[in-house]
Amino acid sequence: MSQNLWTSAEIAAATGGRAGAGFAASGVSIDSRRIARGDLFVALQGPNFDGHDYIAGALSAGAAGILAHRLPAGIAADAPVVLVGDTLIGLQDLGRVARDRSPARFIAVTGSVGKTSTKEMLKQVLGAQAATFASEGNLNNHWGAPLSLARMPRDAAIGIFELGMNHAGEIRPLAKMVRPHAAIITAVEAVHIEFFNSVDEIADAKAEILEGMEPGGTAILPRDNPHFARLRDRAKALGIAHIVTFGAAAESDCRLLDCVVGEDGNRVTASIGGRELAFSMGLAGRHQALNALAVLAGVAALDGDVARAARDLGATRALKGRGQRETIALAGGTLLLLDESYNASPAAMRAAFTVLGGIRPGAGGRRIAIIGDMRELGAQGPALHRDLCDAIVAAGIERVFCVGALMGDLFQILPASLRGHHSVDSLAMVAPAIAALRAGDVVLVKGSLGTRMAPIVDAIRAMDSNATQPRQAANGH
Repeated sequence: MSQNLWTSAEIAAATGGRAGAGFAASGVSIDSRRIARGDLFVALQGPNFDGHDYIAGALSAGAAGILAHRLPAGIAADAPVVLVGDTLIGLQDLGRVARDRSPARFIAVTGSVGKTSTKEMLKQVLGAQAATFASEGNLNNHWGAPLSLARMPRDAAIGIFELGMNHAGEIRPLAKMVRPHAAIITAVEAVHIEFFNSVDEIADAKAEILEGMEPGGTAILPRDNPHFARLRDRAKALGIAHIVTFGAAAESDCRLLDCVVGEDGNRVTASIGGRELAFSMGLAGRHQALNALAVLAGVAALDGDVARAARDLGATRALKGRGQRETIALAGGTLLLLDESYNASPAAMRAAFTVLGGIRPGAGGRRIAIIGDMRELGAQGPALHRDLCDAIVAAGIERVFCVGALMGDLFQILPASLRGHHSVDSLAMVAPAIAALRAGDVVLVKGSLGTRMAPIVDAIRAMDSNATQPRQAANGH
């Protein structure tokens, strides 16, 4: 990151604020617990916290300066503080100015599933070709997107931003702030359906990303998705002339020809703009192969080297909580853990079951799914959970452990031989799940973040007899 990311004068000019002592910041943070020396600390005020209470601690931790809308007691009037009317608005102002001053080419990603994996793949392959900045984790909302923009180095050549939503109208202002030269919609599925009347409405909300496109930009759309025509028509209505499609359909500009799913990732054959490419990727599952096609379309849209990007996909690895694989040493052998604990939706559950079904257990082992409630599905929730039964059976999963009230509905209709245990919460599941596991098992743990499946993952990691820290599988996932 540039040593001089923001000066106090630039911050004041961007926000219309009033600066105290002059300073120069080399980073931006909203978390006083993670302050790096030289950061600008933005004191956001939320419903359950007030960053202004942590200003003194941030300064003690090495913050170069503060963005605040009030001066707490004990902070000198000439402290390195820029005072504004509202710190969230101030942060958004910084994001807009950061975008305005940047010479970089921008690409934004949204979608019901796959957006973080797609963003990370873009970061991997584009980072090998140019100075690249990508939003961290899932900083994709009304404060995460401007925070990411405000952190972007002045000399970055490429900016990659994930944009998320769970209500209509949330992506639009973010897209207009990021103003991408290329935008990817990975998929449209029944995610956050609690807040929408139909999946068509979800498609419309995802299409808001297209409203912020730079003139002459490229819309990258999922050709196989049932809502493709709706997305395409919206792009055309917005005057976007360059529409690139990806999928297995014969009409796709970036077409999946073959995907062999192995235990260490995918072997993919694809036609990218009429050019056939064969490549490996370190993420497993046909859904990830389709995400990779969107990535290559994005590389092409930014005038990158597509063939080199395809080769570099071999170095991609799943993230913690998003498909990361770990080998756990047990007394009689090993267990393979698939950590999908960060989030879940009906489409993502099915994709994970397919991946689990493609892995051969070790001697005496079984395919086991420990799955938790999928949130924000509204009145359709019980039916969408029960509908997973066929996919579980088709994947050859041999034992299922269910966490949460909605998963209880699924548990009741599972074949009796598949029923492991049901509990109302994840902590109650730890003991029965751990007691049931044995060497040779392949274990998937997946659920929505609010269902808190991470304690189960941690308990499985703690079974490792070889190390005090979890040991990743030899294949690097």
